[in-house]
Amino acid sequence: MQRLRAKTAGLARRQRGVRSRVSGTAERPRLRVTRTNANIYAQLIDDVSGNTMASASSIDGELRAALKSGADREAAKVVGEALGRRALEAGVTEVVFDRGGRLYHGRVQALADGARSAGLKF
Repeated sequence: MQRLRAKTAGLARRQRGVRSRVSGTAERPRLRVTRTNANIYAQLIDDVSGNTMASASSIDGELRAALKSGADREAAKVVGEALGRRALEAGVTEVVFDRGGRLYHGRVQALADGARSAGLKF
């Protein structure tokens, strides 16, 4: 296994801790949030079958035009709303939130609020 720098090793440890407690099913998939310095991504994942049911990100063509940056709270809220709409189209109303080892604060919280405003429950 590659050696990780201290910062990424801590993040990886926290991600493993969250994933040990959170699992998604077809009825209640896992809403996974991935945050980078430039963009934010979200997926609905059925861990039983290993399928991604819906996804949205700040690099999607339809969302990118409406955003001035992919790395701010406004972009995260728009991505959350888009994911919520796509989830409802796929027949999903309830999800389990996987914050990916990040604090529930800032962009992660804005994405969750956007998904809730679109109709997802978690």
